[in-house]
Amino acid sequence: MKKLTLILLIFLCLFLGCKSGKNQKQNLPYHEDIVYIQDYAVKYKYDGDGVLLNMGIDRNENIQILSNKGLLRLTNGELLWPGKVVEDNSYRFMSDKNIVSIEEVDKQFVYLDSKHIFSNAWAGSLFVEHHVVNPKGFVPYQKDAFIVYSNSVVNFVQGGKVVWNKELNGETVLSIIQSSSKPTTFYALTSAHIYQGDVLSGEVKEVYVGDALAAITEYQGKLVLAHHKKGLIYLDDNFQKIRVLDKLPSLDLTYVKSIGNDLWVGSKAGAFKINSEDQIAYYASKRWLVDDSVLKISAMGNDDVLLLTEKGLSQIVFKEMTLADKATFYEKQVRQRHIRNGFNATVRGMVDGNLGMGYMEDSDNDGLWTSMYLGSQVFRYAVTKDKEALQNCRESLDAMERLFTINPVKGFAARSYERTGHKELLGGPEHWLKSHEEDWDWKSTTSSDEAIGHIFVYGAAAELIDDVEVKQQAIRLIDSMMTHIIENDMYLVDFDGKPTLWGRWNPEYVNSFAKNIGDRKLNSSNIIAMLQTAYHFTKKDVFKDKAYELMDKHGYLENLMRPMSDIAKAGDSQDDLSQLLSTHWNHSDDEMYFLGYWGLYRYAFTDELKLKYKETILDHWEAEKPEKDGLWNIMTALTGVSEFGLGDAVWYLQKYPLDLVDWTITNSNRKDIQFIEENFRNQFTKEVLPPSELRISRHNANRFGLDGSGDGRSECSAGDIWLLPYWMGRYLEVIK
Repeated sequence: MKKLTLILLIFLCLFLGCKSGKNQKQNLPYHEDIVYIQDYAVKYKYDGDGVLLNMGIDRNENIQILSNKGLLRLTNGELLWPGKVVEDNSYRFMSDKNIVSIEEVDKQFVYLDSKHIFSNAWAGSLFVEHHVVNPKGFVPYQKDAFIVYSNSVVNFVQGGKVVWNKELNGETVLSIIQSSSKPTTFYALTSAHIYQGDVLSGEVKEVYVGDALAAITEYQGKLVLAHHKKGLIYLDDNFQKIRVLDKLPSLDLTYVKSIGNDLWVGSKAGAFKINSEDQIAYYASKRWLVDDSVLKISAMGNDDVLLLTEKGLSQIVFKEMTLADKATFYEKQVRQRHIRNGFNATVRGMVDGNLGMGYMEDSDNDGLWTSMYLGSQVFRYAVTKDKEALQNCRESLDAMERLFTINPVKGFAARSYERTGHKELLGGPEHWLKSHEEDWDWKSTTSSDEAIGHIFVYGAAAELIDDVEVKQQAIRLIDSMMTHIIENDMYLVDFDGKPTLWGRWNPEYVNSFAKNIGDRKLNSSNIIAMLQTAYHFTKKDVFKDKAYELMDKHGYLENLMRPMSDIAKAGDSQDDLSQLLSTHWNHSDDEMYFLGYWGLYRYAFTDELKLKYKETILDHWEAEKPEKDGLWNIMTALTGVSEFGLGDAVWYLQKYPLDLVDWTITNSNRKDIQFIEENFRNQFTKEVLPPSELRISRHNANRFGLDGSGDGRSECSAGDIWLLPYWMGRYLEVIK
């Protein structure tokens, strides 16, 4: 019977599809691309001079905002394209009403003015007098019954008549909420007390004494208070303090609201969602909010959440997506805004995130960033055979090839090129030069990170693209660059006949560094990968012979096998360059290593060498595990090891924000993260924060960097940040 049950389970798994399992290529674990929840913000800015007070949403998903100058509504607005908060003239004569609060009854707008509670719903039939002088707010109990309060007086009004009236010792009422577990019970909050009341009897009594209280909600049957300085205070059924949650992004709290299974908290430094296990998702900065001073939080009927702030409103959208859906979104982002002459470019010159402004920037690393985007399209084509992906490959590969022809040095790739007139001054510190091609300038001083990017993607294209023209083009470019390096004594030699500052793989240079300096290991690893790639596709012995010479005669195999734990700061007696290169861990080096690992492992000369390379790749990955970088983890799967951080890679891919604008981000003042002692790797916290809470950064940046000052001046391309790890994961079949 057990055997039959097992057979049936296996059949169902195969028929219906498993959520995880082993892939066919290397028997690796994989992630089945099931639906997850992707969050993003739609923002609405308020440019008026009024003070925003409250908001509501009706059954038609109309959103109204109350200001001290009347009712406002939203116009336009979508992801990345903010809308506006404007005057609401839908009902012309509402402008004559001195509305002081807005609430919802049966998902309809109900208003409070100086004399009445009324609504435009139900054919306008709701219109009752509340008899409260200088009213401040109200809480609907039933369609014709309301708790109405002023600064210190609470009335219960039913059918236009005052049923009972209470004064709260002259204290100012901040808010009143109705209990979700006890329908006739309500709680009135002042800055120093909670009063419990009963709607039917009119009994109101003091149940809690505190100080600096800001807001109150009922969460999972218990009262939770937001304190201005101490965090969240949880009370039991007897109104005794159970605990104080003060490990929060901010303690300057302004609002608290129970929504579904989560607790939403507003503060002067953004909003955060807390689940039942106290896990926090932080929504701050202009990626998420118009401004960080949160006034009120409300739920929409579709699981979205509205955050009213001092300068506008943000709708946090929670949308079901797959990684494939996200890839489609990012593919469009790259093609529409980030392709410059075929290069993968950053948009700069924006003002406050306005995507209608700005320009596509040339970069020192046009070759590198484009090689990574091009790599994503190579893997995409290998998986899907999509003609659009192949055309993307052709265009970017042509841009990469022109880096070689735009300058006069054979086999030398320029950093970038741009039309004449783009640069006011040629030469100088940026090293721009006139091209022999009319109307074009080019940038010199190409470095090793450019070179490894070139060889990585040419190898991938030569291996995986079945288009003969593209394949031959990639092999030709490998041969050209590597022949230049061989003929120039293992240097990249610039227009002036001198080696560039960083394009140096000659043993005299590489082995001049002490064994603890990272460049000795890095340059050895990269050049062996590059030479192996060149030999694999050209079969020219000169590349293989040079690789073995470097490994056997000059110790490059020993260099590249050196454990990452040996890499450290230079000693006081070491030279200035060593000091410069080792002030801290260089995360740009990580990018160069991992791009090189493709050619190092995949095109290894022998199985024995492949085993050694696997050892050093896994040693490096162990050092990188805390960063949870999607590309490093997925690249490690190349070795066939069963544990390569698949879960962390998927987490990275799912958590990366759809908004890739470089906003100003501040996390260093948070109270909910655990800081650790200063260290060589510049790992500042015990756990890395999710990408949605960090500044936008490429893979050459420190994932533990907490702050950023982008101010919405640029948008990064998803081409290298996200599409490369995703499509490589698809190709390696660790994402299905």
